[in-house]
Amino acid sequence: MKIGRLLLRGAVGGFFVGHGTQKLFGWFGGHGLGKTSQMMESLGMRPGKVHGTAAALAETAGGAGLLLGAETPFAASALTATMLTAIKRVHLKNGPWVTGGGYEYNVVLIAAALTLVEIGPGPLSVDALRGRVRDGDRWALIALALGAAGAVGAHLLAASQTPAPAPEAHAADPGAAEADAEVAVAAGGE
Repeated sequence: MKIGRLLLRGAVGGFFVGHGTQKLFGWFGGHGLGKTSQMMESLGMRPGKVHGTAAALAETAGGAGLLLGAETPFAASALTATMLTAIKRVHLKNGPWVTGGGYEYNVVLIAAALTLVEIGPGPLSVDALRGRVRDGDRWALIALALGAAGAVGAHLLAASQTPAPAPEAHAADPGAAEADAEVAVAAGGE
């Protein structure tokens, strides 16, 4: 099934390139790296710029690798890492179904990428043209393990970062500090 693999690589890899460049450059209606970094911070992925850049590059480069059938196991591992991170940080709490914001689509993308590793990218691929096809169960498991390690690394980095300090309650309302001082004086404090 030469055409099936090519179509799967084109669809999954091509859409990942688009998704990654949305994050990286704001292309295709995306928000760019600034907003992506803010979104990562809001998910507890600190520092946001590091995680936003890593996710955008993994999706763009991993998608391009899958699309071209180039270094297919490593492309699949980059995509697996981003999808596992998305599942953990965004979708898991919503259950499996995508209609409720769940993780089913992420799992399908991981399965598609790893399937392409197991069966190989096909003869119409950079890997085949270079004579460096890495396929089979072993390579699919290696890609899965590398993807899981990447996701764990992202979570460990985020967990090692202290959250940004919350702004002082009075910073937004300077008059509130004066009111608190007046209450303290009235109560017998200084």
